Amino acid sequence: MAFKIKIDLDIFKLVFEVITKSGNIHTMSNQLTQILVGALGIMGATIFVLNPELEELEILASSGLSINYINKGPILVDKSIKLAQNREPVIISDITTSDRLQYPEKAEAEGIMAIVSLPITQRGKIVGALRLYHSRLWNISESDIDYLQVLAQNIGIALMYFRLANALQTVKETVNDIHSVWL
Repeated sequence: MAFKIKIDLDIFKLVFEVITKSGNIHTMSNQLTQILVGALGIMGATIFVLNPELEELEILASSGLSINYINKGPILVDKSIKLAQNREPVIISDITTSDRLQYPEKAEAEGIMAIVSLPITQRGKIVGALRLYHSRLWNISESDIDYLQVLAQNIGIALMYFRLANALQTVKETVNDIHSVWL
Protein backbone atom coordinates (compact mmCIF):
# COMPACT_ATOMS: atom_id res chain seq x y z
CA MET A 1 0.00 0.00 0.00
CA ALA A 2 1.60 3.25 -1.13
CA PHE A 3 1.77 6.05 1.37
CA LYS A 4 1.21 9.51 -0.01
CA ILE A 5 3.34 12.40 1.11
CA LYS A 6 1.98 13.67 4.42
CA ILE A 7 4.56 16.22 5.53
CA ASP A 8 4.26 19.51 3.72
CA LEU A 9 5.84 22.90 4.30
CA ASP A 10 3.08 23.98 6.72
CA ILE A 11 3.67 20.95 8.95
CA PHE A 12 7.43 21.49 8.75
CA LYS A 13 7.03 25.14 9.79
CA LEU A 14 4.84 24.11 12.73
CA VAL A 15 7.43 21.56 13.85
CA PHE A 16 10.23 24.14 13.73
CA GLU A 17 8.11 26.65 15.61
CA VAL A 18 7.68 24.10 18.39
CA ILE A 19 11.43 23.39 18.42
CA THR A 20 12.45 27.04 18.51
CA LYS A 21 9.81 28.36 20.92
CA SER A 22 9.68 25.63 23.55
CA GLY A 23 10.96 26.56 26.98
CA ASN A 24 12.08 23.06 27.88
CA ILE A 25 12.85 19.71 26.33
CA HIS A 26 9.80 17.94 27.74
CA THR A 27 7.29 20.45 26.36
CA MET A 28 8.99 20.39 22.97
CA SER A 29 9.11 16.61 22.81
CA ASN A 30 5.50 16.13 23.87
CA GLN A 31 4.27 18.68 21.33
CA LEU A 32 6.38 17.12 18.55
CA THR A 33 5.04 13.61 19.14
CA GLN A 34 1.46 14.92 19.14
CA ILE A 35 2.01 16.87 15.90
CA LEU A 36 3.57 13.86 14.17
CA VAL A 37 0.71 11.55 15.16
CA GLY A 38 -1.86 14.02 13.87
CA ALA A 39 -0.02 15.12 10.73
CA LEU A 40 0.92 11.63 9.59
CA GLY A 41 -2.32 9.96 10.65
CA ILE A 42 -0.39 7.29 12.56
CA MET A 43 -1.15 5.60 15.85
CA GLY A 44 1.86 6.77 17.84
CA ALA A 45 5.23 8.50 18.05
CA THR A 46 8.01 8.34 20.62
CA ILE A 47 11.20 10.30 21.15
CA PHE A 48 13.90 8.32 22.96
CA VAL A 49 17.21 9.47 24.41
CA LEU A 50 20.17 7.14 24.77
CA ASN A 51 21.39 6.24 28.24
CA PRO A 52 24.96 5.17 27.38
CA GLU A 53 25.66 3.75 30.86
CA LEU A 54 22.75 1.29 30.70
CA GLU A 55 22.85 0.99 26.90
CA GLU A 56 19.12 1.65 26.81
CA LEU A 57 16.80 4.01 25.02
CA GLU A 58 14.73 5.97 27.55
CA ILE A 59 11.43 7.58 26.64
CA LEU A 60 11.54 11.36 26.57
CA ALA A 61 8.02 11.77 25.15
CA SER A 62 5.35 9.60 23.60
CA SER A 63 1.92 10.11 22.09
CA GLY A 64 -0.78 7.67 21.01
CA LEU A 65 0.57 4.53 22.65
CA SER A 66 -0.90 2.72 25.65
CA ILE A 67 0.72 2.73 29.07
CA ASN A 68 1.12 -1.06 28.79
CA TYR A 69 3.15 -0.70 25.60
CA ILE A 70 5.21 2.20 26.92
CA ASN A 71 6.03 0.20 30.06
CA LYS A 72 6.78 -3.08 28.25
CA GLY A 73 10.35 -3.19 29.52
CA PRO A 74 13.76 -1.66 28.87
CA ILE A 75 14.61 -0.84 25.25
CA LEU A 76 18.08 -2.34 24.98
CA VAL A 77 20.31 -0.87 22.29
CA ASP A 78 21.70 -4.24 21.21
CA LYS A 79 18.28 -5.94 21.02
CA SER A 80 15.98 -3.21 19.81
CA ILE A 81 15.89 -1.77 16.31
CA LYS A 82 19.60 -1.22 15.86
CA LEU A 83 20.56 2.38 15.29
CA ALA A 84 24.20 2.27 16.36
CA GLN A 85 25.22 0.11 13.42
CA ASN A 86 23.55 2.30 10.86
CA ARG A 87 22.86 5.98 10.79
CA GLU A 88 20.00 5.61 8.35
CA PRO A 89 16.29 5.25 9.08
CA VAL A 90 15.05 1.75 9.74
CA ILE A 91 11.73 1.11 8.03
CA ILE A 92 9.75 -1.92 9.11
CA SER A 93 6.77 -1.86 6.77
CA ASP A 94 5.29 -5.03 8.29
CA ILE A 95 6.36 -6.12 11.78
CA THR A 96 5.08 -9.67 11.21
CA THR A 97 7.89 -10.29 8.73
CA SER A 98 10.69 -8.63 10.72
CA ASP A 99 13.13 -10.05 13.25
CA ARG A 100 14.36 -6.61 14.33
CA LEU A 101 11.95 -6.04 17.23
CA GLN A 102 12.83 -6.65 20.85
CA TYR A 103 9.18 -7.08 21.89
CA PRO A 104 7.30 -8.29 18.77
CA GLU A 105 4.44 -9.83 20.77
CA LYS A 106 3.88 -6.53 22.64
CA ALA A 107 3.83 -4.61 19.34
CA GLU A 108 1.26 -7.00 17.89
CA ALA A 109 -0.89 -6.78 21.03
CA GLU A 110 -0.73 -2.97 20.76
CA GLY A 111 -2.00 -3.18 17.19
CA ILE A 112 1.23 -1.90 15.65
CA MET A 113 1.80 -3.14 12.10
CA ALA A 114 4.69 -0.91 11.01
CA ILE A 115 7.50 1.12 12.60
CA VAL A 116 9.83 3.78 11.24
CA SER A 117 12.86 4.46 13.44
CA LEU A 118 15.19 7.39 12.81
CA PRO A 119 18.44 8.08 14.66
CA ILE A 120 18.76 11.35 16.54
CA THR A 121 22.36 12.51 16.38
CA GLN A 122 24.61 15.18 17.84
CA ARG A 123 27.88 15.87 16.10
CA GLY A 124 27.92 12.46 14.45
CA LYS A 125 27.01 10.41 17.54
CA ILE A 126 23.64 8.75 18.02
CA VAL A 127 21.97 10.18 21.14
CA GLY A 128 18.44 8.91 20.66
CA ALA A 129 15.74 7.82 18.27
CA LEU A 130 12.48 9.05 16.83
CA ARG A 131 10.06 6.17 16.31
CA LEU A 132 6.76 6.29 14.49
CA TYR A 133 4.16 3.54 14.83
CA HIS A 134 1.39 2.73 12.36
CA SER A 135 -1.60 0.42 12.71
CA ARG A 136 -1.41 -0.56 9.03
CA LEU A 137 1.27 -1.83 6.69
CA TRP A 138 3.29 1.21 5.77
CA ASN A 139 5.24 2.12 2.66
CA ILE A 140 6.28 5.61 3.70
CA SER A 141 7.20 8.05 0.94
CA GLU A 142 10.86 8.95 0.32
CA SER A 143 9.93 12.60 0.70
CA ASP A 144 8.51 12.02 4.17
CA ILE A 145 11.60 10.04 5.15
CA ASP A 146 13.76 12.98 4.02
CA TYR A 147 11.67 15.41 6.08
CA LEU A 148 11.76 13.10 9.10
CA GLN A 149 15.55 12.76 8.87
CA VAL A 150 15.89 16.55 8.95
CA LEU A 151 13.46 16.65 11.87
CA ALA A 152 15.49 14.04 13.77
CA GLN A 153 18.68 16.04 13.15
CA ASN A 154 16.99 19.15 14.53
CA ILE A 155 15.77 17.27 17.59
CA GLY A 156 19.44 16.41 18.18
CA ILE A 157 20.36 20.10 17.94
CA ALA A 158 17.53 20.99 20.34
CA LEU A 159 18.69 18.34 22.83
CA MET A 160 22.19 19.84 22.73
CA TYR A 161 20.78 23.35 23.16
CA PHE A 162 18.71 22.36 26.20
CA ARG A 163 21.68 20.52 27.73
CA LEU A 164 23.89 23.60 27.26
CA ALA A 165 21.17 25.92 28.60
CA ASN A 166 20.81 23.76 31.72
CA ALA A 167 24.59 23.70 32.23
CA LEU A 168 24.75 27.47 31.84
CA GLN A 169 21.92 27.94 34.35
CA THR A 170 23.77 25.71 36.84
CA VAL A 171 26.97 27.75 36.40
CA LYS A 172 25.02 30.99 36.81
CA GLU A 173 23.40 29.75 40.03
CA THR A 174 26.78 28.60 41.37
CA VAL A 175 28.37 31.97 40.61
CA ASN A 176 25.45 33.76 42.28
CA ASP A 177 25.77 31.51 45.35
CA ILE A 178 29.50 32.18 45.59
CA HIS A 179 28.96 35.90 45.05
CA SER A 180 26.33 36.10 47.82
CA VAL A 181 28.74 34.40 50.27
CA TRP A 182 31.36 37.10 49.60
CA LEU A 183 28.97 39.96 50.21
